Amino acid sequence: QVQLVESGGGLVQAGGSLRLSCAASGRTVSSYAMAWFRQAPGKEREFVAGISRTGILDYADSVKNRFTISRENAKNTVYLQMNSLKLEDTAVYYCAAVLPRTLWQVPRQGSEYDNWGQGTQVTASS
Repeated sequence: QVQLVESGGGLVQAGGSLRLSCAASGRTVSSYAMAWFRQAPGKEREFVAGISRTGILDYADSVKNRFTISRENAKNTVYLQMNSLKLEDTAVYYCAAVLPRTLWQVPRQGSEYDNWGQGTQVTASS
C-alpha cells in the first residue's frame, strides 16, 4: 500500500495558476500508475490527468493544454500544474494510485484505483 497526501490547493482568480503536490510514502510512485481526479459539488468524480509507470501522460479534454501532470521520483511526488484556471475547475482534487496491469496503462475510471489521498480544495474565483 502507498499513502498519499495532497497539498497546494487554494483560492485563485480565474486565469491564474496553482500547483498541486501528491507526496507518497510506503512505496515509490514509479511503481504505480498515478492520477488526479476532481469532484465538484453536486457532480460525479472525474478523471483529470494521469501518468503511467513509463511516463505516458493522459489528460481529460477539459484540461488539455492547461494542466500538466509530472512525477519526481527523487521526491516520491506527483504534481499537477494548473494554468489558465477557469471557474469550472473549482473542485476538490484527489490524488490516486494503482498497481497497473501494464507499464503503459493509465486507468481513467476511479473505481480502478485503490489508493487515495484526502483531497485538496481548489477554488477559482471571478
